Amino acid sequence: MRNVEGVRDMRGVRRWLAVPLLGALLTGCGIRATEVPTDFGPAPSRVPCSLTDAPAPDVTAQTSAGVPVQVFLLCASQLVTVDRAVRVPDGTAEAQRRVLVAQGLLDELAKTPSATETGAGYTTDVRGGMSVTGPGPRDPDDTLRLSTPPSDLASYALAQIVCTFSDSAAAEGDGSVILGGPETDPLRRYTCTPEVRSRPGAQVPPSSGVNGS
Repeated sequence: MRNVEGVRDMRGVRRWLAVPLLGALLTGCGIRATEVPTDFGPAPSRVPCSLTDAPAPDVTAQTSAGVPVQVFLLCASQLVTVDRAVRVPDGTAEAQRRVLVAQGLLDELAKTPSATETGAGYTTDVRGGMSVTGPGPRDPDDTLRLSTPPSDLASYALAQIVCTFSDSAAAEGDGSVILGGPETDPLRRYTCTPEVRSRPGAQVPPSSGVNGS
């Protein structure tokens, strides 16, 4: 019996000696031994196109800065709306009001997104310096002529402009917008569709000719 107990005691000693030895071997291999399994969860990641950390827009401040509007910026290869404001003097005639709103929207599209928007992945493909005027002598009353012909714009920029205009006071009642380049450049009626919003780089805004253009 004593021999059996002695053997058991020796096995127990060997087990206890094996624990620190295993720890030393793991440390020597660059692996830190732990007594309790740890699970810190997945690495944190920022959700793209989320402005939840941004302060809520001040409606009063926006009203004092101008007419509240929305423009479409690019984020995760899609079009996403952000709040902006456009100045329009009181008493402006409706025809001129449309042009002022359109110019204000173009200027907002061309601005570099704020630090918060940039951090969330927002960008813009519309370049500064573009201007917009009203209809020419033979154009429909709701025409908007850009200083750069729509056909010369990159697909993302055209999608941003069409969708921003069609969702504003610059558009017709049906949401379409008639655009052309300077002077006698052909006119086309553009619409913003869900496909354009979701795939602005691949889906060109649908359009149709105006007055035989």
